[in-house]
Amino acid sequence: MQTYFWVCLILFVAGVTHGISGFGSVLLSIPLLAMVLDIKMVIVLANLAAVSMTTMIFIQLRHQFDRKKIYPLIAGAVPGIVVGVFFLKRLDRDIIHWILGVILIGFSLYSLLFQPSGKEIRNKWAYPFGFLSGCLGGAFSASGPPVIVYITLQNWSKDQIKVTLQSFFFLSGLLVAISHTLAGLVTFSVIRFYSAGLPVIILGTYLGSFLYGFIREENYRKLILLFLLFLGGLMIYRA
Repeated sequence: MQTYFWVCLILFVAGVTHGISGFGSVLLSIPLLAMVLDIKMVIVLANLAAVSMTTMIFIQLRHQFDRKKIYPLIAGAVPGIVVGVFFLKRLDRDIIHWILGVILIGFSLYSLLFQPSGKEIRNKWAYPFGFLSGCLGGAFSASGPPVIVYITLQNWSKDQIKVTLQSFFFLSGLLVAISHTLAGLVTFSVIRFYSAGLPVIILGTYLGSFLYGFIREENYRKLILLFLLFLGGLMIYRA
């Protein structure tokens, strides 16, 4: 019962984080869940939780959905997901901890230190960025960093950035969940933890969406990124 408590608490915090900032739920939940569950189970569970969160946000933003922006990213992500799932089944657990730690540290430093130049990269770069996101999504359920980097290099409005991110996370998360299921990674234990956590995921995401208008998003994102930086170092230390 104690394990269920911590899993539900972590998923609730992840839901609040996603509701406020629109990103970071998977990157936040994986290293915390890995303290109480096996890392491979955590990766599958974190993706299912993220799909639930992005589904709620995507429904709210569906009228702003722009197919031209999202399709190249998804087209690149599909083969990447297959590659990622292949490696997930074969990678050693310590190596997974190391890779996730490096991803967390690298993404956090990039987001904290990088300042957009205002120059827009060409749309053709969506395919390799999407492929890399698919690889990380299939292997670690951490598809966010590459696509976030790509989108920050586009001269888009905040609304366009938000709806494109949520659309990608929603569609890629579904594809990753299907791939995990076909690969036999969605076990009964994963389903039990997901079922127990679903109510708090929904509650946390709604609460985060409500708090969105009362919290300075820029300061909140910096706090989350600093925390992710710490968690990345912790994952490497534990490995």
